[in-house]
Amino acid sequence: MLANFGITDFWTYVLGTIFIVLLPGPNSMYVLSVAAQRGVRAGYKGACGVFLGDAILMVLSAAGVASLLKASPALFHVIKYVGAAYLAWVGFQMLRGALRNWSKPAEAGAKAAEVPLDRSANPFSKALFISLLNPKAILFFISFFIQFVDPQFGYPALSFVALGLVCQICSFAYLTTIIFVGAKLADAFRRRRRLSAGMSSGVGAMFIGFGAKLATATLG
Repeated sequence: MLANFGITDFWTYVLGTIFIVLLPGPNSMYVLSVAAQRGVRAGYKGACGVFLGDAILMVLSAAGVASLLKASPALFHVIKYVGAAYLAWVGFQMLRGALRNWSKPAEAGAKAAEVPLDRSANPFSKALFISLLNPKAILFFISFFIQFVDPQFGYPALSFVALGLVCQICSFAYLTTIIFVGAKLADAFRRRRRLSAGMSSGVGAMFIGFGAKLATATLG
């Protein structure tokens, strides 16, 4: 049946997708942070940004962007360095906010902790940009993803849609779990200012690491 969709080694793809989705990345870390700071609804807004970003990367992968980037190393370097700079900037912003919260007097910090952090940021649009610049997703969709499409199949778009749906289902299940875990942590963060600052600083450091990883990424 799966051969009718032009998909090869379907269960290998499913297992690989599950393992890749479970690896910590900027998408999941951002959604977890938003859910912990602003609740389930904001967490799902961030998740929707991730879903759209992944869908765009899937379409680009299906359109042969990997071949274009391999044929134009200069374009690939521009994209990856801009993306790395953005992820690092997000990380530094998180670290700066965590340090500011950490240094506040206890009473002022407790009052501030009652207010959801980063109110001005739109979780959807920010998660969308993070998703589009996520090194894990970029390398997944331009290398691993396309390996399971039969090049002899007459309707490759159908293969990409089927593989994309599997990926989105796995991502939805994982991000839903993360959102509710983050919401459970929200009350603890509101009551423990230093715990909240510690998590924000940890996530910020991870984003800087994601930026460094993207800066050194290759198409293989």
